[in-house]
Amino acid sequence: MSPVVVVVEHLDGQVAKPTLELLTLARRVGDPVAVVFGAGADALAPGLGQYGAAQVLSVTDPALDDFLVAPKAEALAQICARLQPAAVLFTSTLEGKEIAARLAVKLGSGLITDATDLAATDGVVTTTQSVFAGNWTVRATVSTGAPVVTVKANATAPEPAPVEATVEQVEVSISDAAKTARIVSSEPKKESGRPELTEAAIVVSGGRGTGGDFSEVEGLADALGAAVGASRAAVDSGWYPHSYQVGQTGKTVSPQLYVAAGISGAIQHRAGMQTSKAIVAVNKDPEAPIFALADLGVVGDLHTVLPAVTAEVQARKG
Repeated sequence: MSPVVVVVEHLDGQVAKPTLELLTLARRVGDPVAVVFGAGADALAPGLGQYGAAQVLSVTDPALDDFLVAPKAEALAQICARLQPAAVLFTSTLEGKEIAARLAVKLGSGLITDATDLAATDGVVTTTQSVFAGNWTVRATVSTGAPVVTVKANATAPEPAPVEATVEQVEVSISDAAKTARIVSSEPKKESGRPELTEAAIVVSGGRGTGGDFSEVEGLADALGAAVGASRAAVDSGWYPHSYQVGQTGKTVSPQLYVAAGISGAIQHRAGMQTSKAIVAVNKDPEAPIFALADLGVVGDLHTVLPAVTAEVQARKG
């Protein structure tokens, strides 16, 4: 089978769950080849091998850390010229989409963003996308070159397929043109003690009904060991950082339990959480659209309901 390049996301020596999903999808259309930018490929290789990546390519050029996305796009273009892959897969993050777009231009290939599934028939890779806030499903192929695809997190469940992974150091040449946007400083993300939003098994989200006070949302999340999310209305009001937004223009989550507190349930928000296994809604408005999606609905003020639930959870935990 043809190789399928998978760009690895990793942090603190751990492979991000969305990358394991990419490897699972890659095996449907070819043989996964994992590309690791920066140091740590040797430590990551066993985990990547557990999900089918027999070949791990390590790229450690200093330009990858000193400059923005252009060097990574150039490095991938050189790797693709060597491998001639059937497809190149990224997670649908802001950085992933930008690198994917630059790579597609360099390769003269088609770009498909926010895919949710992959399949191959007679060597032709077909993607599935959920569009118009999840109301339509689109299947697409590219007409020129190997498809460059970004895939939404939580699009599929990671499925192990253990193989022995070998690491190969790849030398790349980064042009001066790719070294124009230098990173002059960076600030580590503050640790909240909560799981990553897109990987959490439980998510508690707050919306306009919080009135800007997320303390009850955070309290319940901490009691449940959950991640905190926010609606677009809450983010646009400046009540919570944009990186926590769930929805069509935010992050897509698919946890075992999703608690929507003070969220009306607009289509834009539903597109980011409607695949959750169980949905609990708390809203003062009995006609709120979110109740049509919920498995359990509570009509009431979240500032009263959430503290009571939090107290009960803590009491049962002892």
